[in-house]
Amino acid sequence: MPYVRRPMSSNSSRNVVVLGANRGLGLAFASRFLEAGDHVVATARDLDAAAELGDLAARHEGRATLARADLADGASLEALAGIVPFERIDLLLVNAGVFGGEDGRIEAVQPAEVAETFLVNAVGPLRVAQVFWSRLDEGSKMVCLTSLMGSIADNGGGGRYGYRMSKAALNMLVRNLGHETEPKGVVVMAIHPGWVRTDMGGPKAPLSIEESVDAMVATIDEVGMERNGAFVDRNGEPLPW
Repeated sequence: MPYVRRPMSSNSSRNVVVLGANRGLGLAFASRFLEAGDHVVATARDLDAAAELGDLAARHEGRATLARADLADGASLEALAGIVPFERIDLLLVNAGVFGGEDGRIEAVQPAEVAETFLVNAVGPLRVAQVFWSRLDEGSKMVCLTSLMGSIADNGGGGRYGYRMSKAALNMLVRNLGHETEPKGVVVMAIHPGWVRTDMGGPKAPLSIEESVDAMVATIDEVGMERNGAFVDRNGEPLPW
């Protein structure tokens, strides 16, 4: 079933920025918003390798802008701020992230890989919030894709040190930002997409990209300040920290 956005205001379209839109969930998000009539800036670390995203932008010429952005590179995020044409951003969606190294046991953990994972998954979204802070106004939403693997309460198996630690840090970032965005009327939220059949999730995952994104978009459309600073699943249900 094609996604149809529920009107959020008297405007017929929204200004949306999707970081990490070259494939998988990010590409599907960009497609949904463009199909709904929104204006979208979609990013990739390597636009030359993002053929599907280029085709999507070509089909929606005039409402789609492509830009390079690397969450590990602060200069690229500063440059992105100069490319985004919107004075106000209605939805800032941070999808980009990395799984990190193979660190199932403590002996295998590579501190340099953990640091790089943190730089992308936790410090990157912090930088994104900083460069676009002035463009988030009442009714705007900033949504960060996180993982249940970042839940301390839910960790029953261990492993994946870098990824788990970085997503726990991302969840704390969202919680912290929520305190600052409350007076502005801006919702900041961390959302877990579920286990999805992507390059990261693998072929055995139970959810398709379409199922996950449809649920998340419906949640993003519907939530208000009651979910500010929250950690939720794709359906908007609270998850344990």
